[in-house]
Amino acid sequence: MITTVYKVTGMTCGHCEAAVREEVSTVAGVDTVEASAAAGTLTVTSADVPDHAGVIAAVREAGYTVEPQPTDSRTA
Repeated sequence: MITTVYKVTGMTCGHCEAAVREEVSTVAGVDTVEASAAAGTLTVTSADVPDHAGVIAAVREAGYTVEPQPTDSRTA
């Protein structure tokens, strides 16, 4: 599994987190999505490297700003 962390700004509450999760969960290849307003992060887990452009577009569609360079890590 690959875990990718994106920096997201503009989320301030649980509703914001839910909006981001809902949009990003529709991106092909995304298995799980966790958004944290407090940390300003979006964590995506997928079997392969996710479609970064698709994730970024989904976050923007939800109305938030995302940095274009995520951090990937692989787990067994």
